[in-house]
Amino acid sequence: MEYETIKFELMENGIGILTLNRPKKLNAISFQMEEELHQIFDYLMINIECRVIILCGEGRAFSAGTDLQEGLILNSKKNPEGYEKFYFLDVSEPIKRKMYHQWRITQIIMKMRKIPQPIIAAVHGSVAGGGLGFAMASDIRIASEDVNFINASINIGLTGADMGSSYFLPRLINLSRATEIIYSGRAVSGNEAKKIGFISKVIKKENLLIEAIKIAEELLTKSPLGLRMTKEALNLSLDSPSLNNILQFENSSIVLSFSSKDMDEAASAFFGKRKPNYGLK
Repeated sequence: MEYETIKFELMENGIGILTLNRPKKLNAISFQMEEELHQIFDYLMINIECRVIILCGEGRAFSAGTDLQEGLILNSKKNPEGYEKFYFLDVSEPIKRKMYHQWRITQIIMKMRKIPQPIIAAVHGSVAGGGLGFAMASDIRIASEDVNFINASINIGLTGADMGSSYFLPRLINLSRATEIIYSGRAVSGNEAKKIGFISKVIKKENLLIEAIKIAEELLTKSPLGLRMTKEALNLSLDSPSLNNILQFENSSIVLSFSSKDMDEAASAFFGKRKPNYGLK
């Protein structure tokens, strides 16, 4: 697949590297990027040869958020040439354009949680607005020393609850800290983000991808089925109404994974004092 605004490389070992690729625009999220992210996540939903995703950004920033210049088109009743392909612009009423577009971009967040591959966000520079949304929706976050996380929408006259921030942040760093960050729209440095538990590590920029690959390679030593079912369990636990419900899912997951040939390889590797050699699937 060829893309204009993203790059995707699937390594032989099952690690996929997904790169936001609008460096001259600080990887601002354009309508075209939104569509291409939908395409790649639809592809990953059924690609069981890809086991882990690393999400990163080309250039000086991970992502400065939504492309505000394109956002002006949502306020217009006419479309610039070449924009006819975006369905949410096929209405003249601006409020409907905005709502249909908001549904479209936030469905990317849903797909990030639904794909079976754990996502490692390796972020640097500006991580703002929708870029922060992508980081929050990832499973593991590491960052370079120059990173700044900004819940930007509150700073431009909008609500601070955007791209899942009011869902993810209270669950990731607790309600009190999340409230202050969401209300204020202030920048959060890498050191602060690590201190409050939002990211796992602060890395020198030149080593960021190397560290992300190292983490991904560690995940590859786990059972393919087991890793995928663990992500499903974590997703369910975020919204589970009771401990009993999640325990029943975990019980089913353990029994199913115990019946897989992955378990035979794990046992053989353990007693043979070697690393397991799982297939991609």
